[in-house]
Amino acid sequence: MIIPAIDLIDGQVVRLFQGDYAKKTEFSLDPKAQLQTYQQDGAALLHLVDLTGAKDPEKRQTALIKEMAASLSTPLQVGGGIRSAADVDALLDAGVARVVIGSLAVKSPEVVLSLFDKYGGDAICLALDVNIDADGNKMVAVHGWQQGGGKSLESLVDTFMPAGLKHALVTDISRDGTMTGANTALYRELAERFGDVQWQASGGVATLEDVKAVKASGASGIIIGKALLTGVFTAKEAIACWPNA
Repeated sequence: MIIPAIDLIDGQVVRLFQGDYAKKTEFSLDPKAQLQTYQQDGAALLHLVDLTGAKDPEKRQTALIKEMAASLSTPLQVGGGIRSAADVDALLDAGVARVVIGSLAVKSPEVVLSLFDKYGGDAICLALDVNIDADGNKMVAVHGWQQGGGKSLESLVDTFMPAGLKHALVTDISRDGTMTGANTALYRELAERFGDVQWQASGGVATLEDVKAVKASGASGIIIGKALLTGVFTAKEAIACWPNA
């Protein structure tokens, strides 16, 4: 599945390089219209990251997100600055189909386990953003990649699988924003080890060949941001390579 994505800072569509707010590219696009274009191209799921909320949860762009969700018939998943159960409640109440949870799952797993119990696995996607060392250890970063979480990807999956984990978004931080190709070996390993999880790949996609490679890895979907925004290829072209299941 192709999952077109946009990142927002104060209502502006942007892309960051490896999560660095100082390395920001702005796009003169209306975010709602952009998501509607992806919907018209045939996307079955859309992805939005509230970077303002990720930096300061008190400034979450909930009103804008609610407006965008209401304008779409395609499900919208949203992440960025999810620090509490109340944050998840607010986004789901705003019409978001699925909330992407990262740091909270590392810092307060008991809170996220309670959310799985309350909402079920389809309403929650874990964001497992990893730094991979020379020995292949996949350590999850937190708080917009500004801090190390001290936990491995595998340990977090093992924590949440019994609670009904269905969706997980995995970003190889070293690839994000670089357009150097996705880490297909990572997604192949995860698909083989945790076959019950629908893995969403993210980071590094630059060509339609990259899309095909991720599909072949066993991932369930791929989040594409920069390549679509910069016109390398269209969502329609990507979906032709990876039709919706």
